[in-house]
Amino acid sequence: MSLLPLDVSPGPLPAPACPALASPAPASATPESPVRSNATVRLIHRAAVLVPLLLIGAWAAVDWPGMRGGATRLASADPWWLLLALFFTCLGWVTAACVRQGAVPDRLSPGLLLASQFADGAANHVLPASVGAHAVTLRFLQNQGVPLARGTASIALYSLVKPLAKIPVLIIFVLAFPEMLELEELVPDNGTLLLITGCVVLGPAAAALLVTVVRPLRRPALALVRTALTDARLVHTRPSRVLALWGGAALAPVFQGCVVASVGSSLGLPLSWAQVVFAFLAASTAVGSVPAPGGIGPVDAALVFAMAALGAPLGVATATVVGYRVLTVWLPLIPGALALSALVQQGVL
Repeated sequence: MSLLPLDVSPGPLPAPACPALASPAPASATPESPVRSNATVRLIHRAAVLVPLLLIGAWAAVDWPGMRGGATRLASADPWWLLLALFFTCLGWVTAACVRQGAVPDRLSPGLLLASQFADGAANHVLPASVGAHAVTLRFLQNQGVPLARGTASIALYSLVKPLAKIPVLIIFVLAFPEMLELEELVPDNGTLLLITGCVVLGPAAAALLVTVVRPLRRPALALVRTALTDARLVHTRPSRVLALWGGAALAPVFQGCVVASVGSSLGLPLSWAQVVFAFLAASTAVGSVPAPGGIGPVDAALVFAMAALGAPLGVATATVVGYRVLTVWLPLIPGALALSALVQQGVL
């Protein structure tokens, strides 16, 4: 008796009981919310690209008389001294990038970091107290893979180191040029010292009271403090980060003072470079904490006063400060806004 092989090949599948279940859903049934959401995101992205240009244009329109007057004054200045001032201005962006890198343990892209520091100068002159620059830097750090808490901690470290690094520079200038101590006009009076002391004490006290009273702020505030202390300890175990952080913070005001000195030399300011740099350090230290956009206004007035106290004619000192602002603020304004828009468009910010 022979066994016939069994046919195990699959046969035709049975038709489904309901044909509607077997057919795919029509394309019209797909929800349109993702498409609309993507269109909204693209619209917001394009608007974000145009916002820096609109803000800078409005700011320049308001300050147009000062810009025109400063450009007129610089037209008769020595161009070689102005070229040197432009060189020191560029060094200021490099030192700012060094300080930003030194404040975070992660390695950042040097080219993009420098471009972001050039771009945040435009934002810094629109919003007060360096809020614009910090916002741009925080966004850049997030796109570089740095978490929000650690990016915020690096900005706190950056803001703390910048004023502290001026102290040894001022001490060096005083030791090298002791005759500057005889300028009693540059010493703040008792009322000014009391105001500065009150700001230094009341600021941290108000923040601590706010965190104590508002319970929802305690946990994120304590987490931020722990993150800041951890990153600060890690940064200071690396010599390259320490050099970039503290060295860059110490050189940044010196380079800015050199810009003022170069502009003053182009206009015939009868002060030495050491006197002008010391005047800038003293003025920026005294009123640099005033929340004005880019420090414009209070620092300018204090710098004119300091150079006049050192023996400069008031008109030349004023022209020097105006020329300094033209080179460091108004001249890079439009390129900085364009760079900011380009970085936003490319997704770097």
